[in-house]
Amino acid sequence: MKLPRRKFLHLAAGAVALPAVSRIAWAQAYPTRYVRVVVQFPPGGAADPVARLLANRLSEIWGQQVVVENRGGAGGNIGAAAVAQSPPDGYTLLVGLDASFTINPHIYASLGFDPIIDLAPVTRLCTFTNMMVVPNSSPARSVMEFVSHAKANRGKITFASPGTGTPPHVSGELFKRLAGVEMTHVPYRGGGPALNDLIPGRVDVMFATLPSVLAHAQSGALRALAVTSASRSPFAPNIPTVAESGVPDFDVSDGFGLYLPTKTPAEIAKKIYNDAVAAMADPAIKQRFEKIAMSVVTSTHSEFAAHLESQAAKWGPIIRAAGIKGE
Repeated sequence: MKLPRRKFLHLAAGAVALPAVSRIAWAQAYPTRYVRVVVQFPPGGAADPVARLLANRLSEIWGQQVVVENRGGAGGNIGAAAVAQSPPDGYTLLVGLDASFTINPHIYASLGFDPIIDLAPVTRLCTFTNMMVVPNSSPARSVMEFVSHAKANRGKITFASPGTGTPPHVSGELFKRLAGVEMTHVPYRGGGPALNDLIPGRVDVMFATLPSVLAHAQSGALRALAVTSASRSPFAPNIPTVAESGVPDFDVSDGFGLYLPTKTPAEIAKKIYNDAVAAMADPAIKQRFEKIAMSVVTSTHSEFAAHLESQAAKWGPIIRAAGIKGE
């Protein structure tokens, strides 16, 4: 699916009929009841601690309960659609994966919502990179050794992912394109099953999320060849990037952000933005994120929207060339 040339919308003021003083008073009183934070994936994934850390801190700031609700399915589309279709009153938020807005529109014929019209990015929350890992039985001890091995075994190399169209999948497709190698994609139903086959060598490589494989790499259960971001990760500073290892222009990272229905009143949206950024700036929160190998990164709405637009433009040609279709 080729995305139309549209920009991610700014948060819309949905209370224009109210006098300005009334809108400001309304925002100052918000929230007067519990707030729901929707997570796009089942419990136990990387999104869970992000949403729960934010929700707990916002509960303290607001003096109201902020509850986390997991709405998994369709690569995150079901949860995002649920928020997009919710009343735009500030009481339903989405902690969303960047890829849901930069990759999914290219691979799913229908998302169940319009990611540009129906949801507005509020602020980025955190970022993380992927890690190129191989079994200890692999002959490759560097990225270029892996490239040489793949070229010498054309048609025999496999790469695992948590599922078709996931960031680790498209990372592998980008690597194939830039490194000039052939690899067969092997999709699994989640990262756990994929790692269970990677560790004993039933598949050859995986571009797994760093939080999910860092402990395996540190313990020696897997061999880390590189991280996929443009610069080295502070959580694995001795591991080179794919680009510096000999595959120029390879740069893959992901993250989570906060979203609202686009017609949320501007004053409410501004309060949510200010309080979410303040929550993420808490040193205790930053420390908790570091423990799960994620970096806290907040932004203005405009900066976040520009980031999503650039990533969507980057992944479109790669996904179309690989012929990836959502399951």
